[in-house]
Amino acid sequence: MVSDNAIVPGTVYLIGAGPGDPGLITVRGLQLLQTADVIVYDRLAHPSLLQHARAGADKIYVGKASSQHAMRQPDINELLVQQAHLGKMVARLKGGDPYVFGRGGEEAARCREAGIKFEVVPGVTSAIAAGAYAGIPVTHRDAASSFAVITGHERDDQAQAGKAEGRRNWKNIANAADTLVFLMGIENLAEISCKLIDNGRSSDTPAALVQWGTWPTQRVVTGVLENIVEVAANAQITSPAVCIVGDVVSLREQLRWFDDTQTRPLFGKRILVTRAREQASVLSDKLRLLGADPIEFPTIKIVARENNAELDSAIESLSTYEWLVFTSPNGVDVFADEMLRCGRDARQLAGCRIAALGPATASQLRLRLGVVADYVPGEAVAEAVLAEWPDKNIAGKSILLPRAAEARDVLPDGLRAMGATVDVIPVYDTVLDTSSVEQLKDEIASGSLQALTFTSSSTVTNLIQAIGTPSREELQKLLKPSVIFAIGPVTARTLSENGVEAVVVSADHTIPGLLETILNHYSSF
Repeated sequence: MVSDNAIVPGTVYLIGAGPGDPGLITVRGLQLLQTADVIVYDRLAHPSLLQHARAGADKIYVGKASSQHAMRQPDINELLVQQAHLGKMVARLKGGDPYVFGRGGEEAARCREAGIKFEVVPGVTSAIAAGAYAGIPVTHRDAASSFAVITGHERDDQAQAGKAEGRRNWKNIANAADTLVFLMGIENLAEISCKLIDNGRSSDTPAALVQWGTWPTQRVVTGVLENIVEVAANAQITSPAVCIVGDVVSLREQLRWFDDTQTRPLFGKRILVTRAREQASVLSDKLRLLGADPIEFPTIKIVARENNAELDSAIESLSTYEWLVFTSPNGVDVFADEMLRCGRDARQLAGCRIAALGPATASQLRLRLGVVADYVPGEAVAEAVLAEWPDKNIAGKSILLPRAAEARDVLPDGLRAMGATVDVIPVYDTVLDTSSVEQLKDEIASGSLQALTFTSSSTVTNLIQAIGTPSREELQKLLKPSVIFAIGPVTARTLSENGVEAVVVSADHTIPGLLETILNHYSSF
C-alpha cells in the first residue's frame, strides 16, 4: 500500500469521483487524474473530470448500468492488473466512493493477489451527497440521530439472486436507523417499501427519490412508503436514483437549494462553452453557480508564436511608438511573457499610450503588466475603436498592434486611413483543438444542449470544422434545437455567414455581459 503522496508507476489508484458534481472530487483524486497514464472510468463519473487528464493519457470506459455492462467486473479487474504490469500509473475513476457499493474492494483484492501496488482515494458518496443536494440531511437534531446505507439489490454477475440476498435481514433493516438510504434500489422499490412496512416501519414514513443526485439533471420526488412506488412511476424516475426513508425527508422544502430556480435560475440548462481551454473555466464557473451544467468543449487553442524576432525587435524599440493597442487578453499575455523573456518589464512602456479593446483586455493589462489603459472604447469591436479614437492628431504617429494572426484588418486599415503608421505583429494563432472532437459531435447530435455560446469568430469556424464542415442547411438543422448566444456582433456575423441566423447577441461584449444576456433570455419565459 502506498501511504504517502508520491505517484508511483505500476500502481492502481482507486479514486472516488464523487456522485456527479465535478467539484466534489478530492484534491488527491484530481492530482492523480492530472498525472495518470491510463484512466479507467465509470458512467457515473462526470465527463468534465476527464478534461483534467494530461495530453496522451489513455481513457478507457468500463461503465455499468443495471443489466448493461460495457465490461464485466472480472474483466475490469484484469484490465487494471494488465495496465499496471506495463508500468503505467492507472487511475481507476469510480462514481461516489470506491468502497461504498463500488466494488472497489474486489479490485483492490485482485491487485494485491497479482502483486500490484494500490492506493484508495475515498470519494463523496451519493448516500450522503444526493440528499444534501436535495435539501434532505441524513441526520438532523430534530429528526434523526442515525442513518444506515443499504444496497437496493443483491445480485451476482449473472443478475440472479444468490447467497448475498440472504444478508439482508429486513427485520433488522427496517429499524436499523432513523434514516435509511438505499442505493441502486429503483428497480426493487416495490419490494423495499413492502419489506419495510411488513417489518414494522410505518406506512406513512416520509420517503424521497433523488435521481441523478448532484447533477444539474437532478430530479426529486417525495411521498410516503405506502405510495412512493406510484409517485416514482408517475414521475418516470429511473436509475441512478437514491431512495431516502425517514422523517428528514420532510425538511426538503425548507432546506432545498441546489434545484431552487429562484436562487439558481439556470438550473438544469446544459450549455456548451466553446472558449479556449485556458479560458473556459471562467464562464463555466459562473454558469455553474447559476445552476447550469456547462459542457466545456474548447474548439480553439491559443498557441504563442515562438522565436518571434519581429515582436522582440518591437519590444526593444517601444519608445518609438506613440500608441500600443491590445485587442484581446491573449495578446496581453503573450506580450507580457515575451517582455519577461527579453528581460524587460512595464518600465519599457513609459511614454507609450495604451489602448485596450474592451474591459476584459484592460483588466488583463492591469493584472499582467500593472498598467491602466489610456483608452478603452465603449464597445469591444474594431469599429468602435476607430469611431471613438481619442487622439485627433494621429496623422504621422506610429502604432504597434500585437494580435492574433487570424484577426480582421478593420482596425489597422482604419488607423492607416486616419494617417497613422501601423505595425501589425501576429503574436499568437488560434488553432483547432481536436482533443474533444468526438465528444463534441455526440453532444450536439444528441440534441440535449439547451444553449451554445460563442465568444469569438474563431470558436465558430473551428466548431464547424470540428464537426465535419457541414453545409449551411445541415449546420442550421444540427444547431436548431439549441439557443445560440454570441458575445458580440462580429461573432454573430460569422455565425450568419455560415447559415446560423437565430442568434442572441450580447450588448456588452464581455463574459459578464454574455452571462447577463443568457440570464435575461431565460428569465423572459
